[in-house]
Amino acid sequence: MKLLKPVYAVLICFGLLAFINPEDKRYERTYYDDGSLASEGWMRYNTKTDYWTFYHKNGHKSEQGFFAYGKREKYWFFYDENRIRTKEGRFAEHEEIGWWLFYDKKGRINHKCQLTKGIKDGYCLKYEDAKLISAEKYSKGEKIKEWKSFRAFTHENSLSDLK
Repeated sequence: MKLLKPVYAVLICFGLLAFINPEDKRYERTYYDDGSLASEGWMRYNTKTDYWTFYHKNGHKSEQGFFAYGKREKYWFFYDENRIRTKEGRFAEHEEIGWWLFYDKKGRINHKCQLTKGIKDGYCLKYEDAKLISAEKYSKGEKIKEWKSFRAFTHENSLSDLK
């Protein structure tokens, strides 16, 4: 009989713990004043986490991507009010980093740039009808070199520089 009391106490504790959510993780939606959906995604301890989608007032997606501890992380996509992708790229601790792709009004890539903390830092390649028409090189936001053709660019650079 003495052995049963501690066993019951342990079972009761486990039963109570099953109803406690230690992560406080929940799916949340926010709305515009007119009642249309503004955003939806996961919250943990009242901070955005995991996958989120944001919407324009017309109901179309405006952006989607991941959060970690309330900061943008990983890969994100951005759209205009007509559902056309405007840009995409990676975040680290809420800062744009690495290669970012930028699109024209028809959804075609018109340039792509290497960014560090949201500033051009590396190469920026410009396209027209899916063909490279010029390239620029930046250092901490300042243009340091420009090439007016793919041929001129490859004459002075290796394509492996674009990684």
